[in-house]
Amino acid sequence: MSPPELGLLLLSILASVAGQFFLKAGALKLGKVNAGNLSSHVLGILATPELLLGLTCYGLGAVAYILLLTRVKLSIAAPCAALVYVFAVLVGCFVFREPVPFSRLVGLGLIICGVVLVVWKS
Repeated sequence: MSPPELGLLLLSILASVAGQFFLKAGALKLGKVNAGNLSSHVLGILATPELLLGLTCYGLGAVAYILLLTRVKLSIAAPCAALVYVFAVLVGCFVFREPVPFSRLVGLGLIICGVVLVVWKS
C-alpha cells in the first residue's frame, strides 16, 4: 500500500471511529428510547450536536473509503477497515469506561493478526 493509499485508509478509519465516539456521546445525552419517547428522540437527533457531528464524521469516513477503493483491491481494503473495531473498543474502554473482557481482547488480537496477514507482502 502506497503512502497516499495508507493515508486514505487511516483517514477512513479515524473518521469512522470519531463518528462512533460522537454518536455514543450524543446517544448518552439523548437517553434511552422507548415507545413513549420515540418521536421526541427522532426529533432530538436533529437537535443534538454530537449526533450530527458523528454522522458527519461517518460521511467523511465513507468518502475516504470510496476514494481508497478506487486505488486498492476490496480484498485488501475491507479487512483493513476492520481496524475500526479495534479502535472503537479502545475508545469504549478509555473514554466511556466500558469493560473489555479477555475474550474481546483475544478477538481484537485476531483482527489485528488478520489485517497483518492480508497486507503482508512476500
